[in-house]
Amino acid sequence: MTDNARARKLADRIQVVVAETLDRRIKDPRLGFVTITDARVTGDLREATVFYTVYGDDEERAASAAALESAKGVLRSEVGRQTGVRFTPTLAFVPDALPDNARTIEDLLDKARAKDAEVRQVSTGAQYAGDADPYRKPEDEDEETDGSSEKNEGPASA
Repeated sequence: MTDNARARKLADRIQVVVAETLDRRIKDPRLGFVTITDARVTGDLREATVFYTVYGDDEERAASAAALESAKGVLRSEVGRQTGVRFTPTLAFVPDALPDNARTIEDLLDKARAKDAEVRQVSTGAQYAGDADPYRKPEDEDEETDGSSEKNEGPASA
């Protein structure tokens, strides 16, 4: 049984090794502009999931996924050589959903900005339904202070 700190350290090391190996050793023309975003290792250190993003359209993503699958053996042997663990974890490459999520959030923010602009435009000439100041105010503050001082003098003299 391993601790989570060791698994996290191994995952970080796998991320660096895979990224460097893709940059330096893998010369597959199908491999596009790939960025290794994260790596996770199971608790028993037997399986590693490597998350990646590809800059480009769907065809480039599919070609890069095929290139990563074909280079999986070379990458695994390099991970085993550089990490020095007893059992080299198997690698699974998963496209990261982060760019899609970011795009969705940006679309939602654009919709919210458009609605805010629409509300701002509608409210430019609008007036309040009731009075301009809907809060009640005392009629005269001086009368309240005079009345309270007279009441205090009466019981004190008795």
